[in-house]
Amino acid sequence: MSALRTSRVGARLALAATALTVTALALTGCGSSSSLEQPAATGGATGSSGTITIGSQAYYSNEIIAEIYAQALEGAGFTVDRKFNIGQRDAIVPSLQNGTISLTPEYTGNLLQYFDKSTTATTTEDVYAALKKALPEGLSVLDQASATDQDSYNVTAAFAAQHNLKSIADLANVPNLVLGGAPELEQRPYGPTGLKDIYGVTVSFSATADTTVDELVAGGIQLADVYSADPSIKTKNLVTLEDPKGLFLASHVVPLVNSSFPADAADVINAVDAKLTPEGLIALNVESKVDQKSTKDIAASWLKANGLG
Repeated sequence: MSALRTSRVGARLALAATALTVTALALTGCGSSSSLEQPAATGGATGSSGTITIGSQAYYSNEIIAEIYAQALEGAGFTVDRKFNIGQRDAIVPSLQNGTISLTPEYTGNLLQYFDKSTTATTTEDVYAALKKALPEGLSVLDQASATDQDSYNVTAAFAAQHNLKSIADLANVPNLVLGGAPELEQRPYGPTGLKDIYGVTVSFSATADTTVDELVAGGIQLADVYSADPSIKTKNLVTLEDPKGLFLASHVVPLVNSSFPADAADVINAVDAKLTPEGLIALNVESKVDQKSTKDIAASWLKANGLG
């Protein structure tokens, strides 16, 4: 303060400068220097600014992975808010971009096609590399898991035997095919247009959504889009058709985050994905669909079994 007293400015300016200095000290005195360097949006594990909000699609398998992420983060000391069953990708991505959520489980191939419909990448590593480049500013992905849960075209075992079907290409000789799946499948690159362009297969489309497998078994549709980790493929004796021309991109589980996701939480999520295998994901889905266990219990058991809980 002696410098202020000897300043050439008047006493009134000296008092104002003193007040400003005291105010600045009051604002910074309660926190450490590290708290000033860390943006509020990526704060610590507790408090409103440090809460990590996790979203999930309206899909039971996606919710299980989201719950595993949530419990792993809570075990590491982070505060987590859950906003599950938001909807499909068309709702999830805007939720990340507007900050409603900061983390969600995604799938590399389908996510890449969401941002780049003309992509030519098909293999695991090429898809992952292309995805990182295709993401808009503010979004990024963490490590991908070996676990896959991608779209696949399935028929009943009886229908496959009747028409000698092993590959999607074999469908070109089958008339009057009706494809069933989620409503958005009709507009996806791997939907009716992709079947026609890549394999020469003509289909009509039925938006069967949650009843897809039941409709397939009942004969209401002849071809069904079923996620590859869905236990009903085995329990309903379905045949997954081979995809030699890469209509479906490799699609591995991958965490999608926005810029508010704390950097120190990434290691926690990457450790989860390192343990999440294709067989393991199917087993998780069986616990949900067949054993009727709760998402919370499934996640807790998986974390404990994999040394993460």
